Amino acid sequence: MPAETKRKIGVAIAGCGQIARTRHAPEYQANPFAEIVGFFDMDPARAEALAAQYGGVAYDSFEALLADPRVEAVSVCTPNFLHGPHAIQALRAGKDVLCEKPMAATLEEAQRMIDAQRETGHVLMLGHNQRLVRTHIRAKELLESGAIGDILSIQTNFKHSGPESWSVERGGTWFFSKNKAAFGVLGDLGSHKFDLVRYLLGDEIQRIFATLQTLDKRDADGNLIDLDDNAICVFKMRSGIPGTMIVSWTDYGLEDNSTVVYGTKGTMKIFASELDDIVVDLRDGTSARHHVGRMSTNANQISSGIVDAFIETIQTGGTPPVTGLDGRNTLACLEAAKKSSETGTWVEVDLG
Repeated sequence: MPAETKRKIGVAIAGCGQIARTRHAPEYQANPFAEIVGFFDMDPARAEALAAQYGGVAYDSFEALLADPRVEAVSVCTPNFLHGPHAIQALRAGKDVLCEKPMAATLEEAQRMIDAQRETGHVLMLGHNQRLVRTHIRAKELLESGAIGDILSIQTNFKHSGPESWSVERGGTWFFSKNKAAFGVLGDLGSHKFDLVRYLLGDEIQRIFATLQTLDKRDADGNLIDLDDNAICVFKMRSGIPGTMIVSWTDYGLEDNSTVVYGTKGTMKIFASELDDIVVDLRDGTSARHHVGRMSTNANQISSGIVDAFIETIQTGGTPPVTGLDGRNTLACLEAAKKSSETGTWVEVDLG
């Protein structure tokens, strides 16, 4: 759609935690075709603070947000257990929805979200932003061009010091509450990496063997939290390609968000070098370095591309780059990993 025919989309943000502050609000503000109408949070002061900074109103309830006819689209940035209910309410209220990850607390809830999207015809997009990172897009292009030959295996990591180091609730983050988060580090960081693997390989994860542990994170009383702060997963794609994923909230050094892909001609390292975004080392002794664009980190936030893609999808009426099915199948990986850790067995992923 030509820029001159586009109009501004009225958006509201539900949930005014750190992801809304560092990603959604500033990215909507920077988008010429988005207009922030208002904010809602269970803590009114947070909504009022963002409204004062970015404009718009602070709603006293989620229902009030949905009742505002100026709101055409909603970012759901509330705690995980509210993703499903809030997204479904918004869709049924005639709003387009951008929902943060993980998609929902259960697969059943995720399916209800997909059903609501199909029934209403409105946009449902998931905030799995790693597939929109320019370096990952370039890596996928290189893999598909045969840069390292046929893919043999993949390994991916995401490790940092934990949500309490950046959450607005430093003293008692909801990420440590099973009732609110449903998953620990597996859902927080693992959802990003499972989705990235699916994207890079253009394939679904079929089976998972996982170990989830709680090693160091503690609640306000000094007890270990009842959610995982480390997860190690071995998986197999539908195509037969094996892989590993390690995610951790107890990396108290530099953040690690790397991926390595092994092929018949060589190896591709993505964000595994301080100097280069992509390094391709081939078995014939040659190498190639690619400088595309760095990854956003908690300490250095850059535009995720998610908000721009969401607004573009609404404007064009196209399919979002991260669909409800993407969110559901990534959530199915989380549930399979959780079940595997509980049973000590390989678990089949319940793919949609």
